[in-house]
Amino acid sequence: MTGATTDVKVTQFWAAWAWVDGRWQADVCLSVGADGCWQSVQTGVAHRPGQPVLGGPVLPSLVDAHSHAFQRAFAGLAERRESGDDDFWSWRDRMYGLALRITPAQLQAIGAQLYLELLRGGYTQVCEFHYLQHQQNGQPYADELALCWALADAAATVGLGLTLLPVLYARSGFGALGLRDEQRRFRTDADWVWQASQRINAAGRPLLNAGVALHSLRAANAEDIRALKIRVGAADLPIHIHIAEQMQEVRDCIAATGCRPIEYLCREFEPDARWHLVHATHSTPAENAQLAACGASVVICPGTEGNLGDGLCDLPGWLAAAVPISLGSDSHVTRAWGEELRWLEYGQRLGLQQRNVAAAPGREPATAARLFEAVRAGSAAPAGFKSWGLTPGARADFLVLDASCSGLLGVPLSHQLDALVFAAQGEPFEAVFVAGRPVLAQGRHAEQARIAADFKGAMQALWQSAG
Repeated sequence: MTGATTDVKVTQFWAAWAWVDGRWQADVCLSVGADGCWQSVQTGVAHRPGQPVLGGPVLPSLVDAHSHAFQRAFAGLAERRESGDDDFWSWRDRMYGLALRITPAQLQAIGAQLYLELLRGGYTQVCEFHYLQHQQNGQPYADELALCWALADAAATVGLGLTLLPVLYARSGFGALGLRDEQRRFRTDADWVWQASQRINAAGRPLLNAGVALHSLRAANAEDIRALKIRVGAADLPIHIHIAEQMQEVRDCIAATGCRPIEYLCREFEPDARWHLVHATHSTPAENAQLAACGASVVICPGTEGNLGDGLCDLPGWLAAAVPISLGSDSHVTRAWGEELRWLEYGQRLGLQQRNVAAAPGREPATAARLFEAVRAGSAAPAGFKSWGLTPGARADFLVLDASCSGLLGVPLSHQLDALVFAAQGEPFEAVFVAGRPVLAQGRHAEQARIAADFKGAMQALWQSAG
């Protein structure tokens, strides 16, 4: 018996130039299936009459693999030192003041503004490392996922994809029996995190999925981590964890376990390719080799790591060991992947007193291209996807460059990506597409005025007494 055939709607675009297979290629026909994923990407194809022509060179977008959306309301408000020393830990204590006040409605307003800014910065998927869970008094909301849904609604308003990562957060530090009072909104255990992830995935919302996260080795003891691993089992979900961001954390981990953080994680919990280690700023060559062997990836957050004085990561070591890497905007002092890549490379140049540290002479002499391709290749797994970029089967997300913007004007195509990372100013994307549909056109979003007004109102409510 022959089944009935059904016409499947395919949307096509044509670009004079697009970044395919790690290089600029000409005359590209991009076909989007009804599922919002690339059905085909063909190069060297002549334009056909009636085929929509994209107005500039086309790039894949990237995944923002690490976000704390509520901290967008703190960006720019912790850049003073009145007395004593100032470091990550003093910044964290001030950040808790915001975490204790914010409401679901305010979080939704802040999230929408942030997610729109991330779209403008070239991201179309964000992994939300979400540990702000409960009411201001620490008690659960009537719907315990009220703050998760606030972020999901914000992402839906803007039109970008969201991977929610409910966080296991059980203690204030190595050896502690519980949380500090100012951390009361964060309290969860393995059951809570697993059930939250299951509920989010079962909701069936477009462009929304979930994984799980452990805040850090200091905030989750070995029993917590093993309990969550048992619940996840063989499920193909991303697992994220902060690790080795600060030298104090490294020293505390050695004192508590006899091992450095990455060494301890690999020895005790056997991470695999589902695991994504956020920051990993202070790693050793031996730890880099351990990560390469198990397939776990590193999520680098150069803007935040610079803002907090974390230190410089071993980028040459990770690249040499072929450790998968991705980018995160974390505290959102920076919100564009071009700026993150610039910070990443410039930090290495300052630390090593060299230029073009990430380049690979003889293989990939262009620093921006090597970094961009490494991060693009590493973008899928942290968000729970199989592939990412202009490749069949991946979600049809892409960016259209505005070649007339500052820093790109007059630059030969062969150097456009270099100029985008190291010379461009402002917003270089004329259009942004998610799942084959435009969410930014001519640099504008249909809801941007309302989103900005709601964000301003939330900021005024949160900071009306600030000097």
